[in-house]
Amino acid sequence: MSDRIFITGGASGLGREIALRWARAGARVCIADLHDERGTAVAAEIGQAGGTALYLHCDVTQSDDLHAAAQRLVVEWGGVDIVVNNAGVATAGVVNAEPIEQWQWILNINLLGVVRGCQAFAPLLRAQRRGHIVNIASMAGLVHPPGMGSYNASKAAVVAFSETLYLELANDNVGVSVVCPSFFQTNLAESLRTTDPKAAAAVQRLLRKGRITASGVADSIFNAVQSNQFLVLPHADDRKTYLMKCYLPVRTYLKKMLHLTRKSFPGARAAPKEA
Repeated sequence: MSDRIFITGGASGLGREIALRWARAGARVCIADLHDERGTAVAAEIGQAGGTALYLHCDVTQSDDLHAAAQRLVVEWGGVDIVVNNAGVATAGVVNAEPIEQWQWILNINLLGVVRGCQAFAPLLRAQRRGHIVNIASMAGLVHPPGMGSYNASKAAVVAFSETLYLELANDNVGVSVVCPSFFQTNLAESLRTTDPKAAAAVQRLLRKGRITASGVADSIFNAVQSNQFLVLPHADDRKTYLMKCYLPVRTYLKKMLHLTRKSFPGARAAPKEA
């Protein structure tokens, strides 16, 4: 039987690529998004790629929308096998330049959107005693560059929540993956909120310089679900950076990060000199 997969933010960027990757495997693909015109267009692409498509208008800040999506899939498909909490937005700015409203906005979408998705679909997967949840975080959830405090915090929280979820669902035969890609070319900059023009330029520059495509990240996610892999690091360089953080002494790691980020990220400063 082919997979039944539900993807938030599925009408563009990484969500679209995940949808098309599963479509090529013959899956039934439900994409949820706020952008109806884009969603309809991607649904057509899913059909052309070999999948069966369903588009739902869905706002991840509204629990009712996600619960309605879960019930729709029970009625139309008899359930769902894979849930991808992908919808997300971006922010930038140093701590004194980010208004609290910007923090509340990103946490409501990037973190609580994931939580709402899991609350809507985890009971269904538990009842089936099978399935897989994929939460899209970011390398910024593991390694935290300056000038991106609220974004880093939102993605770090997704990593922590995903580990909790993995442990809670393991005995129900429900897998969990958390995906931590670095910057890659996508439309994330469309959602970027910042009061700092330099921060916006820095983020857009990093997105353009990304050395892996959204399609490549989608391939990594597809493989991770098949192998029930928890932590997914699609970029080879990021795997090295994560190991560096795990094994270097904290002081050494922070000094190295100061050196590496001082040109690329807003708010970075040179490492202080030893006394």
